[in-house]
Amino acid sequence: MSAYSFLDVAAGIVGPGGAFGLGSGAGAAEEGITATPTAEISTMQVGADGSGQHSLHADKSGRVTVRLLKTSPVNKLLMTMYNFQTASSSAHGQNTIVITDTKRGDVITCRQCAFVRAPDLNFQKVAGTNEWMFDAIAIDRVMGNG
Repeated sequence: MSAYSFLDVAAGIVGPGGAFGLGSGAGAAEEGITATPTAEISTMQVGADGSGQHSLHADKSGRVTVRLLKTSPVNKLLMTMYNFQTASSSAHGQNTIVITDTKRGDVITCRQCAFVRAPDLNFQKVAGTNEWMFDAIAIDRVMGNG
């Protein structure tokens, strides 16, 4: 399949204080959702004589950024979760975010996600977007064959 559409992206968050969709139908901004690794997975060292070695790291951490239109009702749901989860450390860092491209078979599972901060709030001529960022202890990626 050589075509892509955000309409095929199903995404959701589950955690203390809420469970709801973040993908198509949630009022996503044009920039959508991004899952970014925090660190490199390998370190290479080369010795004085030119021999070398690779070190594989167990780090699967990353950052998930969800961009919503300012008018999306999901902003209120996320703010409610944020307020609940930042009121006590017992609710912090327990979210799971799953992003799926249903046509390609991509499945991105983000575990032990914590809100990084509340989004910047802009009030301007054009409504704009709200950016919600989460730090994830582990992001597992499966890329489909689309």
